[in-house]
Amino acid sequence: MPLFITSREVNQVTILDLDGRIILSEGCQQLREAVAGSLSNGAKYLLLNLERVDHIDSSGLAELVSAFTTAASQSARLKLLHLTGKSLEIFHLTRVDSLMEIFSDEASAIASFK
Repeated sequence: MPLFITSREVNQVTILDLDGRIILSEGCQQLREAVAGSLSNGAKYLLLNLERVDHIDSSGLAELVSAFTTAASQSARLKLLHLTGKSLEIFHLTRVDSLMEIFSDEASAIASFK
């Protein structure tokens, strides 16, 4: 299943809703292009909604970290929403959760950018 990404804006926060898998053979390129496109359109606050992402492999994890550093290099901030289950466990084991803010509710995530 390919990764589908839709974009919306709430209170000056660009939310990318991801649906599918973020793995080497699919998803990484789409995520990279969606983040780059949002940044080139002037987004300063990015929130990746992972509620409908059912699998993230090591390449996907690396792509999320790359998206975070790309955003930071362009004076933008990137945070994650609805990271659960095995994916959350992997983020904890690799300590990526200490690098990126992870939220379980959209309103709190949006408010955190202000």
